[in-house]
Amino acid sequence: MVSSKAIFAGFGGQGIMKMGVLLAYAGMLENKSVSWLPSYGPEMRGGTANCHVMISDRLIDSPLVHRDATALVVMNQPSLAKFLPELTPGGALFLNSSLIRERPDRQDIEVVNLPVNQITDSLGSGRVANLVMLGAFLQKLQVVEKASLEAALCKSFQHKADLLALNLAALARGMALIS
Repeated sequence: MVSSKAIFAGFGGQGIMKMGVLLAYAGMLENKSVSWLPSYGPEMRGGTANCHVMISDRLIDSPLVHRDATALVVMNQPSLAKFLPELTPGGALFLNSSLIRERPDRQDIEVVNLPVNQITDSLGSGRVANLVMLGAFLQKLQVVEKASLEAALCKSFQHKADLLALNLAALARGMALIS
């Protein structure tokens, strides 16, 4: 059984791919089956970006999440419009309420509104909104262990100690948002 079928979506430059890669790598560290399928718009920055991430205790047949996502993380309004139909009833929708003004009218999903851009102001860098969101995602769904995600972060930023500390702080801040 797949324990998580997630779609992460937003503008290029928002760290969408980084969220997916870190989650997939953390799953690998736990010896789970994982898949990460990126998709980029034609623009270098500011275009669309999304990735599908699956984590399971069993083999994964296909890396594509199609109309059966258990979680959807959207960092901008266009991504909400495009990917909301992919979220299955009972799924969790994580919204960057800093940039998304319209709210979905679906009653069959759980909506987690997080003003991640405003939250990053208190951390001193707007570039870690993705890690605040990923922390909330992790705390809410517990798809992987916190230690595994922290290990993935340490590997990713192994030569950038200042960025590692900031990203770990952002991850912890996001986790603290979910009770």
